[in-house]
Amino acid sequence: MSDADDLVLALRPVAETLKAIGFRFYVGGSVASSYHGAVRSTMDVDLVGELTEADVPSLLKKLGSEYYASEPAIRDAIRRQSCFNLVHLPMSFKVDVFVSQQRPFDLQVIARAQLGNLDSDTDWLVPIATAEDIIVIKLQWYRLDGETSERQWNDMSRLILLLGASADFDYLHPASQLVGVENLLVRLLEK
Repeated sequence: MSDADDLVLALRPVAETLKAIGFRFYVGGSVASSYHGAVRSTMDVDLVGELTEADVPSLLKKLGSEYYASEPAIRDAIRRQSCFNLVHLPMSFKVDVFVSQQRPFDLQVIARAQLGNLDSDTDWLVPIATAEDIIVIKLQWYRLDGETSERQWNDMSRLILLLGASADFDYLHPASQLVGVENLLVRLLEK
C-alpha cells in the first residue's frame, strides 16, 4: 500500500463526515503543495474547516473507533480557532484539522478550493486549496515561524516555479496584502 493509499484511507472518512455534517473545508499544507506539483513526503494531512462545538458529538460518532480523537482538545481548538488532531488508528496516519479563523482571506480560500483527486486509483474528489492560496498560507506560516523555515520557503519557491506565467498574480498580490505578507511575496518573486 502506498503513502497516497494511506492518506486517502485516513482522510476520506474525515472529509465525508465533515461534508455530511455540512461544513465547508479544504485540504491544505504539504499534501496540497504536492498535489500542485511541489512534492514533499508527509505523514499527516492538513484540513481547514468551519466547525462549531455543537457538532462535535456528531463528528465523534461518525468517525467511530477507527480514530483517536480527544473531545476536550477538539472543543478547545474550536473555541480558540486553532488546531486539533485526529489519528486514523489502523494506518497510524494523522489528520490535523485547523479551525477556520473566518477572516476574509480564510473565507476566500474555502470558496476558491477546487475538487481534486489525491489518488489516481480512486475517483474520490476532495476540495484542495489552490496553488496561489497555498503560497499565501505558507508565507503566513513562514512569517509566524520567524522567517527561518527553509522547508516552507522551498515549497513556495517550487510552487512559483511550477506555476510560472500561469500563476494568478492579480490574486496573489491582494491576497498576500490582506494577510500582511506582501513584502514576503515580493521577495519570493524576486528570487
